[in-house]
Amino acid sequence: MRADRIFVYGAAAGLIGDLLLGDPRRGHPVAAFGRAAARVESRLWRDHRGWGALHALVCAGGAAGAAALTAHAVRGRPAAAVALTAAATWSVVGGTSLGREARAVGGSLAAGDVEAARERLPHLCGRDPQSLDTQQMARAVVESVAENTSDAVVGALVWGALGGVPGLVAFRAVNTLDAMVGHRSPRYRRYGWASARLDDLAGWPGARLTAALAVAAGGRPREAVRAWRADADRHPSPNAGPVEAAFAGALGVRLGGTLAYGGRVEHRPVLNGEAGREVRVSDIERAVRLSRRVSVLALAVCAAGRLAMGRRGR
Repeated sequence: MRADRIFVYGAAAGLIGDLLLGDPRRGHPVAAFGRAAARVESRLWRDHRGWGALHALVCAGGAAGAAALTAHAVRGRPAAAVALTAAATWSVVGGTSLGREARAVGGSLAAGDVEAARERLPHLCGRDPQSLDTQQMARAVVESVAENTSDAVVGALVWGALGGVPGLVAFRAVNTLDAMVGHRSPRYRRYGWASARLDDLAGWPGARLTAALAVAAGGRPREAVRAWRADADRHPSPNAGPVEAAFAGALGVRLGGTLAYGGRVEHRPVLNGEAGREVRVSDIERAVRLSRRVSVLALAVCAAGRLAMGRRGR
């Protein structure tokens, strides 16, 4: 079986597995990688960009290398190669868990249980929940759904189409490192610089594809394109900007504004401010459904792209 078909069959099976099962409760490979990366950090940490770059190289390079060796071991055995691709896809995508956590917060907000929503919100994002009211938490959830649709699903599929199992694993490793050390705290301002920049680079194609698919799947293509073009570059993140702006336009809401991370207040530009309204609790479900449609379309696009690459190679 050709490599392009192996990816298509395996990625489809892995995404279906995520839709049906979500993330494993215990023994998740990404959690195991995180523990290993933390041990590497405990040995390498210095308040220096060079040591942080070494940390990124050891962790992401080690994960990608192990994946490449495993993929090589099943070469020539199509069934095993498809199964490996399916397992890798299932382990690195997280669309179902993303939707589940978003709906949990949305359900608590809809029931008026603000404290329960505050307890659950850290499962989705790093905002300080104690500083947020109901509307602000609903906005935070929608923003997290938008950004993580790219980080947890589409970006992985893009790199899987480009690099097979090593591409899937490398993308998730880079994204996990950014979540662990890429933020601008005093400890990681220099040490996490390489991980953050590497994540920006790896996330670039997936973010643009996510934004384009949100335009196509959101039901408001003109508004989504307008918000993307007008506001994406105003966001401090080069990848979250296009995704959140396109989602804002597609949903007809305003995203961005003042937010707090661990006691640090940021005043971000408002996305889709002229045409959008404030986020409501009911918009959480709309965002989750849009995320699901974008994920399915991303699989179709990446599968078609991988098949086209295979035909060109032949």
